[in-house]
Amino acid sequence: MNPDILCERDGAIATVTLFNPDKLNALNAFMWRRLRETMAALAADEILRCVILRGEGAAFAAGGDLEEFRTGRADVDSALAYHEAVGAALAAIESCPHPTVAAILGPCVGGGLEIACACDLRIAGEGAKFGAPIMKLGFSMYPGELAGFLKLAGPAVAKEILLEGRLLSAVEAYAKGLLTRVVADHAVADEARATAARIAAGAPLVARWHKQWIARLMDGRPLTLDEKRASFAFLATQDYAEGLAAFLEKRPPRFGGS
Repeated sequence: MNPDILCERDGAIATVTLFNPDKLNALNAFMWRRLRETMAALAADEILRCVILRGEGAAFAAGGDLEEFRTGRADVDSALAYHEAVGAALAAIESCPHPTVAAILGPCVGGGLEIACACDLRIAGEGAKFGAPIMKLGFSMYPGELAGFLKLAGPAVAKEILLEGRLLSAVEAYAKGLLTRVVADHAVADEARATAARIAAGAPLVARWHKQWIARLMDGRPLTLDEKRASFAFLATQDYAEGLAAFLEKRPPRFGGS
């Protein structure tokens, strides 16, 4: 099977798989385009409640496919087009209205690290490795890709990773705020599914609103009165009525997403 981005559905949860096992799931230009298209299609799916991103086999992703760089980035114009496509894929993950969970095994390097940082939650196995040792290859991270990584890691950690080129263990990455939690390697898939199930059990509109408001508050501008009023849109939803009723009746809520 050729390198690709695979997508499977299990009810309200989708699993997106980075598939290039012969190269530790390194992404080529086709895979970056497919990743953007796949995430755009999932974003438009009103039934969906969570997306898990994973790599095929025992690796998340070992960055970009370096073999195509000599031709795909031969000059400034081609390099710009190549990395704008990468940035578009990362933006599609970050802007997805549904919560996203990265399930990380093995190397999570370069472009793989960028994908993980674009997700909302990151669950890693104890044996996972994180970094972007591109200083050893003589090129810098494109600013359009660096932005999301910088937002999560902060300038100090971003500089440590990019300037030293050292790979971090999962324990180090967790200590530096790059990961949500670390579990045994054999437990990563189950923990990611359990996390997605907990998310899916909540009110989907509320999950989307929380993502929206967190993104809005991070830009630093004060909220307008209209925005403050809009934050109470939940009052008119059936899910709000259901949530309160379920609490008072001491039963699990059954959210319909409206």
